[in-house]
Amino acid sequence: MAKGIWDVAVIGGGIVGMATAMAIKARYDVELLVLEAEERLAPHQTGHNSGVIHSGLYYRPGSLKALNCVRGREAMYEFCAKYGIPHERCGKLVVATSREEIPRLDELERRGRANGLVGLKRLKGGEITDIEPHASGIEALWVSETGIVDFVEVTHKFARIVTERGGEVLLGHRVVAVNERSGELIIETTKGEFRARGLINCAGLQSDRVARMCGMVPTTKIVPFRGEYYELVPEKSYLLNGLIYPVPDPRLPFLGVHFTRTIHGVREAGPNAVLALKREGYSKGSFSLRDSAETFFYVGFWRLAVRYWRTGLDELYRSFSKAAFVRALRKLMPEITPADLVPGASGVRAQALGRDGSLIDDFVIMEGPKMVHVLNAPSPAATASISIGETIALKAERILDLRASGQGQMVP
Repeated sequence: MAKGIWDVAVIGGGIVGMATAMAIKARYDVELLVLEAEERLAPHQTGHNSGVIHSGLYYRPGSLKALNCVRGREAMYEFCAKYGIPHERCGKLVVATSREEIPRLDELERRGRANGLVGLKRLKGGEITDIEPHASGIEALWVSETGIVDFVEVTHKFARIVTERGGEVLLGHRVVAVNERSGELIIETTKGEFRARGLINCAGLQSDRVARMCGMVPTTKIVPFRGEYYELVPEKSYLLNGLIYPVPDPRLPFLGVHFTRTIHGVREAGPNAVLALKREGYSKGSFSLRDSAETFFYVGFWRLAVRYWRTGLDELYRSFSKAAFVRALRKLMPEITPADLVPGASGVRAQALGRDGSLIDDFVIMEGPKMVHVLNAPSPAATASISIGETIALKAERILDLRASGQGQMVP
């Protein structure tokens, strides 16, 4: 439905964008528009993850990640139960395979308890196989709050709630320019022009570019990293009951290769983390001259490369060598063989990178005149989406002077 002017335009139809739109429509009396560049919702990061509802184990207590993950996790479980979305609070194992990892496992346990996890249980080597008979390690943490869901299905439900409350969601409308005219924002898309009083940027892999279109100067740049998965062949599905993770390297925002059971019963192994040469590049051959040039001409990338070149080469080697990938998996499951695995899905992570080469590991939300820009929403963004949406809605209330509808609730 055509409008003269929209009160709020949300750019991005992934799970964070739709959760934000839902939170705004739940509380405020506004005309709201969502613009998604692709012809379907949740086409990129939301639609290419493993569907894990994270517990909040990993994140620094007090960080935006920790606060939003803990609130968002329970909100996600409640939302799925209310609307009949299949999900499972299945729990997961975080396994230490060497003595050197024990202090890091101790720190994870400390963080988890500080973040309010009540289902943590420390396991010795023999207890690991009680939960995962084919796993191997010397100690582990059992994290009962972890679960699984299809986040694409969740996103579609968010969108239905938005439209039922009078919002509009337009697909195939890629934003190409944003200008201000007579106190209004003029949003130009590939399918026409829209006027709005305020804008919320939840564009994920394109978030820094959208911010620059709006006249902002982001302090970070999106550098894409591709994660590649294998799947267990059906006849070997018995090897994995649920989720098995390694103890992560605290220097990096990646969790390492792990085993995951999806809500649809697929057993996945991975991912690695290799530099992608295209922001939406899901295959090894994907390439964009523009995206690659932006990465390689960014000083922060080279500062990162100097620091972690050896790690990067190891990840690249695993990308092209199935045998190397299997060797990494055998640390957690010694009996796995190359014949047990077939190529699976892949995803691209929108990694925000600072000019100093730092990998930004927390949520980054930048405010501007009549605008809110979500410049970094890494994992656990899907888990925390309801909470993040509420946080952004409250920021928008102040910046855009939104009017409360009187419904008195943020999440339906």
